[in-house]
Amino acid sequence: MISAPRPTPSPDDLLVLLAVARAGRYTSAAAELGLNHTTVARRIEALEAALGGRVLSRGASGWVLTALGEHALRAAEGIEQAMRALDPASAALAGTVRLSATDGFSGFIAAPALVAVRDEHPQVSLEIVAATRRAAQQRVGVDLEVVVGRPHVHRAEATHLADYVLGTYASPSYLERHGRPDTPAHLAEHPLIYFIESMLQVDALDDARNAIPQMADSVASTNVYVHVDATRAGAGIGLLPAFLADRHDDLVRLFPDEVEARLPYWLVSRPEALRQPVVLAFIAAMRRRIEEVRPALLGLPG
Repeated sequence: MISAPRPTPSPDDLLVLLAVARAGRYTSAAAELGLNHTTVARRIEALEAALGGRVLSRGASGWVLTALGEHALRAAEGIEQAMRALDPASAALAGTVRLSATDGFSGFIAAPALVAVRDEHPQVSLEIVAATRRAAQQRVGVDLEVVVGRPHVHRAEATHLADYVLGTYASPSYLERHGRPDTPAHLAEHPLIYFIESMLQVDALDDARNAIPQMADSVASTNVYVHVDATRAGAGIGLLPAFLADRHDDLVRLFPDEVEARLPYWLVSRPEALRQPVVLAFIAAMRRRIEEVRPALLGLPG
């Protein structure tokens, strides 16, 4: 008995897969496509029936592509490119880049880079998940991650972006009230402003404490901008990124030639994200921004 041939995959269903792969969730893809959640699920089921296997599997944070799904995604990207070629207006870049990055990088590098992209391509937008964490093993719902420290990832591209330095800073008012430490060893007599040690998941940031003697915490936070503001308020001595602290006249760097931790920013991206022109344009803009501000990242005169 001859079995009925499988149906040919629908281009529309492939484009639905493309949206789900980028968003990581049916609901987000549905909103982007102007469909409802049920329709998206039905389209994925139809695609799987046509291809004879699963194209998505449920990960810890959302839907991720299977090997068959990755193969199908390339066809979906080809359809998307062909559709753009039919529309002269689509020559301009459009779309959303989803980025996970630390607070400091998001504000100092990513946001200005997006402004530069939007000057030429106003239809490009950026979604930032501000987080200080290790690189995820499954990049669900984000195109790019910027992490501190060399990542160990699978099925992803990792490249070194830049280094930046941490130094010890205090406000003049704090030094007037509590005295200025004479040597780096005397820092131990002062309270520290830094990350919450028990919640810190990034080894490189944890290791940065080795640049200073043991100090009792005064203000600890998961947000680096809180570190800067608490130091400016006189809550203690902050271990701060130079590119954020040096912009404030009411902060004094202590022992710049003796106390410094140098840390690397790494970019992690899904291979399929690197085939999106809008993502590549944003990466290029981030690299240009980094070159512009490299002295500030390293705590050097501008």
